[in-house]
Amino acid sequence: MRDIRVGIIGFGTVGAGVVDCLLTNGELIANRTDMRPVVTRIADMDITTDRGVAVDPTLLTTDADAVVGADDIDVVVELVGGTTTAKTFILRALANGKPVVTANKALLADCGDEIFAAAEVSSADVYYEASVAGGIPIIKAMREGLVGNRITEIVGILNGTCNYILTRMEQESTSFDEVLGQAQAAGYAETPPDLDIDGIDTAHKATILASLAYGEWFGMEPLYVEGIRGLALRDIQYAANLGYRVKLLAVIKQCGADVQIRVHPTLIPHGSSLSHVHGVNNAVWVQGTPVGGTMYYGPGAGRDATASAVVADIVDVGLNLKFGSHRRVPAFRAHQGCAGVVPMADVETRYYLRLQVRNRAGVLAQIAGVLGESSISIASVHQQEIHGETAPLVILTYEAREANMQHAPVEIRELQVVSEDPVLIRIEDMP
Repeated sequence: MRDIRVGIIGFGTVGAGVVDCLLTNGELIANRTDMRPVVTRIADMDITTDRGVAVDPTLLTTDADAVVGADDIDVVVELVGGTTTAKTFILRALANGKPVVTANKALLADCGDEIFAAAEVSSADVYYEASVAGGIPIIKAMREGLVGNRITEIVGILNGTCNYILTRMEQESTSFDEVLGQAQAAGYAETPPDLDIDGIDTAHKATILASLAYGEWFGMEPLYVEGIRGLALRDIQYAANLGYRVKLLAVIKQCGADVQIRVHPTLIPHGSSLSHVHGVNNAVWVQGTPVGGTMYYGPGAGRDATASAVVADIVDVGLNLKFGSHRRVPAFRAHQGCAGVVPMADVETRYYLRLQVRNRAGVLAQIAGVLGESSISIASVHQQEIHGETAPLVILTYEAREANMQHAPVEIRELQVVSEDPVLIRIEDMP
């Protein structure tokens, strides 16, 4: 039986969860792997607050260098978060030849290429399962389980906060602002919530998945990112009446030699698997050749789910050390997977367009004329009987080019028969 000595930097919610899991399930892990992860040192700025975990006080330190550079540490676990100090700790650990486990999606999205290059030089492992979709082992699936597949499409619900808000809005007919406030009070949303509700957190995870699938570290710059801030309850209700559910999706699609990488609110059919993912749960649907469609579902955030993923990585690193198989699964390996990222203006998909129109003759003809001039074909039109001056008009389109679809509502808003700014939401016809 070999002990793997674990040094943890960051003893917050997730760090405490990792320690608790190792203490509680350490013998189970040892029985399954003939290798025992042992917490040897924990660094944090605050080592006095009770985390609800029984830890030997002699393991605690405020000096992160006592973890990064220590000879009695086999693997460094970075749980600080952020893109500054955490990056310094990781690069220092790798320079010292220490394998690293991290949950830091923002750092990987922004600086993954630099970190992986450092790992290549030092021949040290970098594992990051907890950076995407919490307790769902999607990184392991992409790097190992689907290694023999060409990935043609990935669609994911990757942010539990947004999924919780959208679920509550639909099920309880409650406005976005009200649900957000309740989510913050309950601890499901940060204050401020920008990273979540503006789609940035989802985009961090999307670029990691896209990079693994297509062999190029894309970073954040080429992604299209749109969040759910200000999404109107009535659009969720209209979508439901039309057989759709609104989700914040990461959409990654191979298009010839290029790839789409986009994040935005999306209508998906009630019959699709992703439409049934509710609350704080995450799910990822992956289409590969030859496997076909595969689905991964589970808790996408929180102490226990994230700790589960971190511990799994610790075990993988420990087994690599035990059997002398460093970089058995490289953190990232570049390969020719795509020529570039499709500009959002060139993306083609279906659309939901809601207009508030006046009670005038020829309304539909005027709107259809503008859409037709923009090469946008109408699939269906849905209008309530007008009682008063205005009424909502909902149009679903066939596939259209994004640039055209962004231009047409600007022209439509200039029509005298339209009383409010149009609302545009994309549609994905998921299986």
